[in-house]
This record gives sequence, structure tokens and C-alpha cells, in this order.
Amino acid sequence: MRIGYPCINLGLNCTPNKTFRLANYSNETLIRKIEENLECLKKTLEFNFENKLMFFRIGSGLVPFASHPICKFNWQDYFKKEFENIGKYIKKNKIRISMHPDQFVLINALDKKIVERSVAELEYHCKILDLMKLNKTAKIQMHVGGVYGDRETSIKRFISEYEKLPPNIKKRLVVENDDRSYSLKDCLMISNDIGIPVVFDVFHHSCINNHEPVKQAIEMASKTWKKSDGVLMVDYSTQKINGRRCSHTEHIDIKHFKNFLKQTRGLDFDIMLEIKDKEKSALKAIKYV
Repeated sequence: MRIGYPCINLGLNCTPNKTFRLANYSNETLIRKIEENLECLKKTLEFNFENKLMFFRIGSGLVPFASHPICKFNWQDYFKKEFENIGKYIKKNKIRISMHPDQFVLINALDKKIVERSVAELEYHCKILDLMKLNKTAKIQMHVGGVYGDRETSIKRFISEYEKLPPNIKKRLVVENDDRSYSLKDCLMISNDIGIPVVFDVFHHSCINNHEPVKQAIEMASKTWKKSDGVLMVDYSTQKINGRRCSHTEHIDIKHFKNFLKQTRGLDFDIMLEIKDKEKSALKAIKYV
């Protein structure tokens, strides 16, 4: 079982997701930001390894505007060696990597232009992981998308658009239950149709579910993962105190986390802590696994 956190280490004096205004776009600015982002990503991975945090979600902003039409620069070739070296470090130290595109990535959208932009964004994420030469256990997770007033048709549209995706995206894509529209049951139904692995989000499951106990839910999700996919990825958080419903907590609730581990004892999965203080909570959680 690996413990991790997403995108940024708040204790380091850098971010691997630096960007700039589209109006200021130039190849020179792009190169500089990618250099800074890759350097910070290396520092973050080194910190994580030293502290036994062996699961990390790379942020979508690693290469600014990569899927935007304005980006004509061949950053893949320019930074090929840097990506390979980061990948070597990841593989050498057996760190699990994932990515999670922003909410605007919707392959079941009614607007075909949104679908096209979403596929371009997924291609970009795949390029990152492929340049690092990571195997298919490095996953890209996404939600089913919108309901658009017709759940059954929207699910069918997700399945149809998924089937059109190129193999390099399909081998990495996993679908996650969300907190408002599509439950674990919906994701399992989709998986049964097209074979896509299901990421289980514990907190989202507490927001929308079909009365499945957490251990049973994890067992069901785990069955959608083949050996080549690696073990099940689980997102974990709890409700923010005095926050709006289904908003992620600022700090880990250790009592709740220990109870979660007790409930799921005997199961194997990697945990991504979607908690706002990032590595601080992960450093607390790692003591209990």
C-alpha cells in the first residue's frame, strides 16, 4: 500500500505547475516555465521518496498550454532527456504516478468541440507519462462527465467516445465515481461494458452511493483492475468542517483514517490523499500503513 498526495508540495519553495498568461505566450517563456516545473517535480519526488510517500499525482500544468492550438513548439523533443531522467528516478524507486485532468475534460459532452479539446488534453497527459517511459500502472483518471438531462444516454455517449480513443489513451484511462452525478455503481456498469478500471473515491462515495459498505465497494472496484494496471487506486478525504457539503477537509482526521484502514484490512490498494494540506497530512498518514 502506497500513500500519496496530489500535484504540489506546500513545504517546498516551488511549484511544478507554473504557468503564464496566454497573452504573453512565447516559446522562450514556455521553455523557461517547463524547466522550472520539471526541476520542482524532481525536488518533490525526491522529498517524497525520502519520506516514504510513494504515490504522487503529477499536475496537469507541468507543460503550460500544451494542448492549446497556440502551442506549436516541440517541447517533447526539446525536453526528452529530462523527462526520461525523471522517469528513471520514478521507476528506480518504485513510485506510483497518476494524473487527473481538470473538470473541463468531458468526453461525453454534447458539444463536439468540447470532446475534441478533451481528447487533445488526454493526449497531452499521455505524452507526459510516455516520455517518462512509465508502464500502464501510471494512470490518468477522469469522471464520467455531465448528465445533460439524460443519464442513460450520457453514459452511452461516454462509452461510445471512449471506444474511439486511441490505444495510448485507453491503456492509461481510468474512471472515478464523483460526488454528484455518477456513483460507483454507474462506473462499474461502464467498466463491465468497456473494461475500463474504476478508481474508488471514498469521500465521493459518502456523498452519493447505493448503500455499499466501503470494504465491499473497494472489493468491487478492485476487480476492474488487471494485473498490468497495478493495484486499485483509492482517493481518500473527509468532509471539511463547516464547509459546503462534499468539500474536502483541510487536515487529515487521523481517527477517521485509522478506522478506514481497519475497515479495509486485508485489501491491497494505493491511497491518494485529496486533503488540502497535501504532504503534511500524508506524513501523518504514512505512520499508520
